[in-house]
Amino acid sequence: MVLNSLDKMIQLQKNTANIRNICVLAHVDHGKTTLADCLISSNGIISSRLAGKLRYMDSREDEQIRGITMKSSAISLHYAKGNEEYLINLIDSPGHVDFSSEVSTAVRICDGCIIVVDAVEGVCPQTQAVLRQAWLENIRPVLVINKIDRLIVELKFTPQEAYSHLKNILEQINALTGTLFTSKVLEERAERETESQMNPNSEQGEQVYDWSTGLEDTDDSHLYFSPDQGNVVFTSAVDGWGFGIEHFAKIYSKKIGIKKEVLLKTLWGDYYINMKAKKIMKVDQAKGKKPLFVQLILENIWSLYDAVLKKDKEKIDKIVSSLGLKIGAREARHLDPKVQINAICSQWLPISHAVLAMVCQKLPSPLDITAERVEKLMCTGSQTFESLPPETQALKAAFMKCGSEDTAPVIIFVSKMFAVDNKALPQNKPRPLSQEEIAQRREHARRRHAEKLAAAQGQTPLEPAQDGSALETNPVGEEPRGDDQHLEGMTPKPVPQEENNQESFIAFARVFSGVAQRGKKIFVLGPKYSPVEFLQRVPLGFSAPLDDLPPVPHMACCTLENLYLLMGRELEDLEEVPPGNVLGIGGLQDFVLKSATLCSLPSCPPFIPLNFEATPIVRVAVEPKHPSEMPQLVKGMKLLNQADPCVQILIQETGEHVLVTAGEVHLQRCLDDLKERFAKIQISVSEPIIPFRETITKPPKVDMVNEEIGKQQKVAVIHQTKEDQSKIPEGIQVDSDGLITITTPNKLATLSVRAMPLPEEVTQILEESSDLIRCMEQLTTSLNEGRSTQMIHQKTQERICEFKGKLEQHLTGRKWRNTVDQIWSFGPRKCGPNILINKSEDFQYSVWLGPAGKASKEASKYRDIGNSIVSGFQLATLSGPMCEEPLMGVCFVLEKWDLSKFEEQGTSDKQNQEQSSLVKERQREDETCSAGDENQEPQDGYSEPFEKRTTKGEASLTDCYGPFSGQLIATMKEACRYALQVKPQRLMAAMYTCDIMATGDVLGRVYAVLSKREGRVLQEEMKEGTDMFIIKAVLPVAESFGFADEIRKRTSGLASPQLVFSHWEIIPSDPFWVPTTEEEYLHFGEKADSENQARKYMNAVRKRKGLYVEEKIVEHAEKQRTLSKNK
Repeated sequence: MVLNSLDKMIQLQKNTANIRNICVLAHVDHGKTTLADCLISSNGIISSRLAGKLRYMDSREDEQIRGITMKSSAISLHYAKGNEEYLINLIDSPGHVDFSSEVSTAVRICDGCIIVVDAVEGVCPQTQAVLRQAWLENIRPVLVINKIDRLIVELKFTPQEAYSHLKNILEQINALTGTLFTSKVLEERAERETESQMNPNSEQGEQVYDWSTGLEDTDDSHLYFSPDQGNVVFTSAVDGWGFGIEHFAKIYSKKIGIKKEVLLKTLWGDYYINMKAKKIMKVDQAKGKKPLFVQLILENIWSLYDAVLKKDKEKIDKIVSSLGLKIGAREARHLDPKVQINAICSQWLPISHAVLAMVCQKLPSPLDITAERVEKLMCTGSQTFESLPPETQALKAAFMKCGSEDTAPVIIFVSKMFAVDNKALPQNKPRPLSQEEIAQRREHARRRHAEKLAAAQGQTPLEPAQDGSALETNPVGEEPRGDDQHLEGMTPKPVPQEENNQESFIAFARVFSGVAQRGKKIFVLGPKYSPVEFLQRVPLGFSAPLDDLPPVPHMACCTLENLYLLMGRELEDLEEVPPGNVLGIGGLQDFVLKSATLCSLPSCPPFIPLNFEATPIVRVAVEPKHPSEMPQLVKGMKLLNQADPCVQILIQETGEHVLVTAGEVHLQRCLDDLKERFAKIQISVSEPIIPFRETITKPPKVDMVNEEIGKQQKVAVIHQTKEDQSKIPEGIQVDSDGLITITTPNKLATLSVRAMPLPEEVTQILEESSDLIRCMEQLTTSLNEGRSTQMIHQKTQERICEFKGKLEQHLTGRKWRNTVDQIWSFGPRKCGPNILINKSEDFQYSVWLGPAGKASKEASKYRDIGNSIVSGFQLATLSGPMCEEPLMGVCFVLEKWDLSKFEEQGTSDKQNQEQSSLVKERQREDETCSAGDENQEPQDGYSEPFEKRTTKGEASLTDCYGPFSGQLIATMKEACRYALQVKPQRLMAAMYTCDIMATGDVLGRVYAVLSKREGRVLQEEMKEGTDMFIIKAVLPVAESFGFADEIRKRTSGLASPQLVFSHWEIIPSDPFWVPTTEEEYLHFGEKADSENQARKYMNAVRKRKGLYVEEKIVEHAEKQRTLSKNK
């Protein structure tokens, strides 16, 4: 770090108007970290010669080896422009899709971002993703088109071709921004229309509605990137140069004598200059005129590159002298042309000046935070800003003001926790010793040396024994202990660090309002905290000390222990941090898991959760090599969970510790961290656990050889029917249309269940609305328990109605008539993509209304039975019959349930009890039985049955099979499973979308790898102006391991894929299929042993779970003959 700059930074932090919090976003390998290097070297933190080679922000070893960034890290830079001095908090973020969660953490705490685009590759999939993330967080972007040197050196474009290529890239990016903007405006318009319909009288509705009627009236010109607006810079970070149009407008306004303002408007675009008339005109292409941008800017850069690459010494000297630059002798003599270009260009067009000047001019300071963004941050879930309590709404002013006075509330957002080696903390750094300490140490060493000599002379023969005894008696003896203490006072104490696992967690945070001071007490608000609840519990105007407040869920109180200035690989101690700054906070590891909101006022709501682009899908089971090290592994996984914003840690029912990550590279990084940093033990990792889903489909119309079913002659009919019979046990009736009728073990209740496949659109709607379904579930449970529910937000009600409307729209036709009103439950876990429909006459219950039974007593009786049936449905949907994986897109219809025998049993038992008086011993036995029964039920976790079990006869009946509620659950589960098995079952595989950029000559190899791994190409298009193809494909997650490496190997690194989890897709083949017709025998052979994809996956999962797998272990078991005898 530059000397004396810490005080300077502290000074700059106080001027909020001149702070810029920015992050660098781009696709992988577009030059973010190299650009960051150039900006850092302008502050003298690293040498300008090393910029681009050092990759200063990539502080991890694996980042340096792989050459990609894996975490977002911050650094504070100082930039002076004229009299103004700016503090720029720069955050470098990863571009690899596996680490897009790190981008989300960076974007949340910034006000602006630099989008970097490679001039050759143009807009890539991840560029679109990061633009969308920036857009969702309402932060303003500026554009850097990087690697312009590749257009000259690699593609060998002429200046004119380069200009049209750059224009193309700008058009693509602006088209992206346009689509984001259009969708936003249309959403807002739809919202306003519904609002105005809901409350036509309210003034506010009118005002909001008049704000802008739609796309035609909304001004969006400021959103787009255009060099004449000053929000685009052209750079080559590796060669150290970059320019905006303004720089050249200044130079040429003096040279040509045209006003700077005019040049700013015309340097980009189809304008050309008439040198005689000194006028700028629109380009007339027929005359073959060159645009200004080509003539005045690009041709100069091209001629410089040309001269240096051809080693034309005279021309170089001429250019250098005309630009008035001084090139050192070492650079001028250097054989590598890159060094010369860097030396000339970094003086002529310094990249740091171009980029930082644009950042300071075009990006907002923390004071310019928009009201829209503040409201969005404060409204979690389905709340609107107006529905928040008035104390909370008052905080909006504090956000907007960003004040640093004592009265301002302190609001800090922690976007992630990151682990730092204890040695890197400022308080643990070795400081230079003072003169007294050096003298003291010298004296101490001298004394010990003298003691050793004396001991050696006095007792030479006994030396080893004495050493041994000294070692043993050390803990007990008095004097040695004193000596030890003296030593400890002299040297730093390494012991606590070792216990501490040598990792400290630092919160990556930003102050939104108020001053963060060391030692200040502050509330930590978890994501589920509600200020409404606090304000209900605590009277208004409370003045109690923080420790005396009543306990409120999801809120803790802590002290800000250490505040750090983040400087890339370094940390600097701070006493206080003014508002608007990015900082590191130490000592929060016990209070914050991944992200949190810190506030001095409990009326502050927790910020809206970060939205992650990538969903974690790759699972592996982890265990230590030596079982005794299990505690270290558990502790290490806890730390890893805290240190990574995207990783998930689960312990499955089987007791396996499972790590869920976003992709292969992410998985590798997590495993390395576990081994080397957090657990520090050897671990063994399972094969990836691939998730599947089970479903059913409509019966197929054609068989495996595309013959219409039922037309051909069956050959192996007997073989087929035998298999069908073996599926369903005796005592279960199966109708021709797949209705299963099954009776409970005590023969008192009969259930009839049918399974039907849901339409794809409905499954999709259910998946998207899982949060809303969970919300509905909470409301119904609180109604059933009789609690006074908090008023349902109007918006939530609207969303529920909209959700219901969508379902009705898609569930049409005769067989789905009235089904939406009869939905009883969703599953698994009460919010999944499967539905239970209740069509029985006795008891109507719907998710939308709650129970509407016969009488209140009857209703409560039926509700308990109903709960058991729903529990059975939940269990059945959680693990299907094929390989115990969750179901998806299945609708179970409970056609009828017959409880008449059960009711008769109940009444007859009562009569028996009134009439007969049994022997006392028998009574006692029965009582103990029923008591045992009652104890058993709460353990099972099911509600107690409807009537207290005072009737003895019933108790004696149930004790044989267990409680009746348990029997119902098991029966319902079995019924659902058999109902599934009589329909055509299919497996669903998780699918990645795969974006591959490749040159034309390796396309064939890319296709070969894709088809080998069951991939399916959706589209391929050629990038305009390049020889690159963009291939979009889908690929099963199960086949994706090692895919990226294989493609790189096969194409010699010319193609690199990006995999993002997309959707679930049915595998078309039937896992239980056997050939039955003559044509199928001819086509597939008698055994049909060509690999069936679905069966292969199903058996693999069954093996992993230890279920029975039907396979022949030995084939052709006759004696093996050796070849030598058969000559």
